[in-house]
Amino acid sequence: MSDVRIAEHMPLLTSKWDRNTVTEFVAIKEECWRRDGLGHWAILYNGSYVGWGGFQKKGDEWDYGLVLKPDSFGLGARITKKAIEFAIANEQIPFVTFLLPPTRKNLGGLTRLGAMFVEKIEYNGAQFLKYRLDTE
Repeated sequence: MSDVRIAEHMPLLTSKWDRNTVTEFVAIKEECWRRDGLGHWAILYNGSYVGWGGFQKKGDEWDYGLVLKPDSFGLGARITKKAIEFAIANEQIPFVTFLLPPTRKNLGGLTRLGAMFVEKIEYNGAQFLKYRLDTE
């Protein structure tokens, strides 16, 4: 999370990423699992940690996010495909939203999945492009 290639696409990442920040971050993500029965996963590829991502409930919507280590950026499409297959099989997820910062320019993968642009929104003081993918 402290790599500039990751931070440039994470407008909510405004503080230094240190041990305390990590501890708070993990506690928040674990609370999502307790509250909603679903949250983010640690993602492994060939037994090695490559990043984190998954679904987090924001209001009545399930938002999908994915953060990969820079040397694993090429795995994003495959990981997202598996996550969307999970969402389709999960009755509690009728659709998935994606909140992407305006710095993300290559959005073709989202449209190939069938996601549709909804609107530009502000979330926690930052601007995002909101997309939606129906999973039913």
